[in-house]
Amino acid sequence: MFERLLVFTKAQASASIGGLTDYLIMIFITETFHVHYTLSIVAGGIIGAVINFYINKSWTFHSKELPYKNTASKQLIKFVLVVINSIVLKSSGTYLITTFFRIDYKISRLAVDLIVSIIFNYKLQKHWVFKKQIKVNDTL
Repeated sequence: MFERLLVFTKAQASASIGGLTDYLIMIFITETFHVHYTLSIVAGGIIGAVINFYINKSWTFHSKELPYKNTASKQLIKFVLVVINSIVLKSSGTYLITTFFRIDYKISRLAVDLIVSIIFNYKLQKHWVFKKQIKVNDTL
């Protein structure tokens, strides 16, 4: 139980670091260069994802140390697929909330990020991207 809570906490810390980077880049690009926020979400999402992958691989899930089901290249491919879908969810969700509820995109984005991070990203990273290899001895 403690290990699960620790992994969840580390994953949220990693997501926060990558997410804050992503969020600040989105605001910077949108406000400085007047690029639509949905496109700025893509740019920020890519940079935030690189940071998040590195932290998750080396610290959150310790995938360099423990036996994992996927090789590093497979982890990266799966992570990229999760990120692409995450960016689509974040940009479309932010757009919908901003448009229909007339809420500032910066606030809409925070709400969408929270939902996508916990429900989508964490579960897929833990159970698909960085899935631990199950040994026969572990199941006994």
